[in-house]
Amino acid sequence: MSSTRRTFIVIACALAIALAAFVASRYAPGSHAAPARTPSAVPVSVATVAHKDVPVRIRAIGNVEPLTTVAIKARVDGQIDAVRFKEGDEVRAGAILFELDRRPFEAQFAQAQANLLRDKALLAHAVEQEKRNRDLLAQKFISPDAYEQVKTNVDTAAATVKADDAAIRSVQLSLDYCTIRSPLTGYAGRVMIQQGNLVKANDTNALVVINQVVPINVSFSVPESELADVRHYQADGELQVAVQLPNGKPVSGRLSFIDNTTDITTGTIKLKAEFANSDKVLWPGQFVNVVLTLTTQKNAIVTPATAVQNGPNGQYVFIVGANNTVALRDVKVARTEGDETVIASGLAPGESVVTAGQLRLAPGTRITVGNPNSA
Repeated sequence: MSSTRRTFIVIACALAIALAAFVASRYAPGSHAAPARTPSAVPVSVATVAHKDVPVRIRAIGNVEPLTTVAIKARVDGQIDAVRFKEGDEVRAGAILFELDRRPFEAQFAQAQANLLRDKALLAHAVEQEKRNRDLLAQKFISPDAYEQVKTNVDTAAATVKADDAAIRSVQLSLDYCTIRSPLTGYAGRVMIQQGNLVKANDTNALVVINQVVPINVSFSVPESELADVRHYQADGELQVAVQLPNGKPVSGRLSFIDNTTDITTGTIKLKAEFANSDKVLWPGQFVNVVLTLTTQKNAIVTPATAVQNGPNGQYVFIVGANNTVALRDVKVARTEGDETVIASGLAPGESVVTAGQLRLAPGTRITVGNPNSA
């Protein structure tokens, strides 16, 4: 081996020994190790658990329905002479909607009047005949059977006059039916049979449909499990119902109807609420968010809904304790009302709970109240 190579090996071994000695002295017991870093406090948001009066509500999706819907149909046969409204118009009760051709019924009316005059004349003649024959019977110039025949003629003529009176009233009724009026105040839909067409009495096709929208109904369904509470609180007084329209303010009404049976296919029961709707913001066919208020729970224990977390053992919150450390506590939730949660058990008024920043927390973690999104 050459002297140069031997010298290189000696130098390399010396360097290795020196490095090993440095490492051993650096980490040997009693040596000066770097101090452990103290964990920093986690920024969170907190809120105070409070007592509060909270309404007990049921929420559902509802459908707006007219208070009354009437399909207008003709009650006599005839041709439509005139349509006195426009599609979509608001029509008042008693307003003329359609006019049918009156001429056939006017002719029948004239004939019925003529029949009445004729039969009244025959009745008067029969009455005079009865008077004369009554005197003849008293003088025994005619037999009782002959007199009975004359009296029967009087009764027959009187009956005919009554039939003529009924016929006149019937034709008058048909004439009235030639003018079709709205039975209620509401809004007209599309005209289904136009002017000039022939219509038949009580045809299956309606001429037009009128919807009453002032007041108006909203129908909605709730789970059958809620029925007992609804009936219980309704017995104590009128229940208030509010609906929320898209981009609109809430509209208040009252519960007016509970169906007499549940829907076995869905396990729900149908309810209806009535709204004054004087400003006509509700319109048939709309879908709305419905809130039925049953009662108000006094002095409920309330915390922000964001404080309640879901874990493998149920729901829990982080409680702020001494020295700004947190502890985990299981809770039972009664219900959520908007942004607040009503606690059935597990919390007491005045306690502080973490409402944001829980992902970085564990029992015993130190916290600082601030913006949890800044860290």
